[in-house]
Amino acid sequence: MLRFKSINRRATGASCGRALIRGLSWLLAASVCASPLAALAKSHAHGHRQPAKAAKTARASAPVAAQASEKPDPEVLLVEVYKELGANHLQQALAKADKLVEDYPNFRLGHLIRGDLLMMQTHKVTSFGNASGPEDKLRNLREEAIVRLKSLRERPDPNLLPRLVLQLREDQKHVLLVDAKRSRLYVYANEGGRLKFVNDYYISQGKLGVNKLKEGDQKTPIGIYYITSHLSGDRLPDFYGSGALPINYPNEWDKVNGRSGSGIWLHGTPPDSYSRPPLSSDGCVVLTNPDLHKLATSVEIGKTPVVIAESVDFVSKAKWDSDRHLATRLIDNWRRDLESMNPKRMMENYSRQFKSDRGEDLNTWLAKHQQFMSGVRGVSIALKDETFFFYPGRDNMIVSTFTQESKVGKSRTTIRKRQYWAKEGSLWKIVYELNL
Repeated sequence: MLRFKSINRRATGASCGRALIRGLSWLLAASVCASPLAALAKSHAHGHRQPAKAAKTARASAPVAAQASEKPDPEVLLVEVYKELGANHLQQALAKADKLVEDYPNFRLGHLIRGDLLMMQTHKVTSFGNASGPEDKLRNLREEAIVRLKSLRERPDPNLLPRLVLQLREDQKHVLLVDAKRSRLYVYANEGGRLKFVNDYYISQGKLGVNKLKEGDQKTPIGIYYITSHLSGDRLPDFYGSGALPINYPNEWDKVNGRSGSGIWLHGTPPDSYSRPPLSSDGCVVLTNPDLHKLATSVEIGKTPVVIAESVDFVSKAKWDSDRHLATRLIDNWRRDLESMNPKRMMENYSRQFKSDRGEDLNTWLAKHQQFMSGVRGVSIALKDETFFFYPGRDNMIVSTFTQESKVGKSRTTIRKRQYWAKEGSLWKIVYELNL
């Protein structure tokens, strides 16, 4: 635990400092206070109704975001406040809290912390967020403080890679990973087939957490999705802030599993609030307006994957390479068996639980395939533009998407295909397949 000297010679001041810190010191003890603040600062630098038809007055979201980008990151300022408290520098902590609310006047958590510091001047503060007010709102602010500070302790190790993302296409420049447990969104760049950590952002999620099953359950879905459009703030009600990035929920795997609902977006916050509590949306992923503006520069419509998971795990490069080679080997073996035109070899790749995109079982689907390919000889198949993901929430499921180029004589066909591979015992089998 952190140790504190008295802030001044008055016992009241000393007890105030200790009492305020006690609630959060366990978060800071082995992490934030031990981390070089300059490094933290540097690292940070680097369900809906349809929108109303009547457009509202355009907001100057880009200038606001540009101004915000010139300010210190609010999380870095939070750490500075608590580092000063940890050193028993009450006045310096208050000065930095003043700076925080001056730079971010609608950041309610900053005002709560500043209120505690002001109260410490004359009163005993027995807990974090000692201000009077509705208990539910104070609880939300305390929870936001906790997840923000914890995220700084648990920042991704640059030597580790996110297990869920095994390979991107060459033209996919970024991938977004939402870690619901940490209330965090990570951005990774695709640099020559290797993933490089770029940035991370605090996010809010569904009021009832993750694993969306149906319309209106106030949960955020788990799965692999893609950004489908970019809605500017002037096309949306104030509630969505500076804009929105819709995703394609429900995806094909959601539909196969009977999940319903629609209108899941990444969007901003209303003008009167800098951020929202960790659990506060109807299922969307919510960012601050400045963060959404920065994130939008990393997004390509129809290309950028958004992987939403209960928790994002990180593995060594050796483990990551091994898993990627496994995924590559699975579809290459499938390609060879398809080229062989041997029904038995082909069937060995598919699960007895297999379903096609039309709901056909394995026997029905294979019978149609064999009828179509009857008499065909000399098939040559090449695969390219592969992407591989472990499916969130399913430790033993790999989603492979690729372009299949088939050549029979002078005839050529090209299709984009997606397969869901599940591990059954010691073997990997295709449980679902569709043409995109």
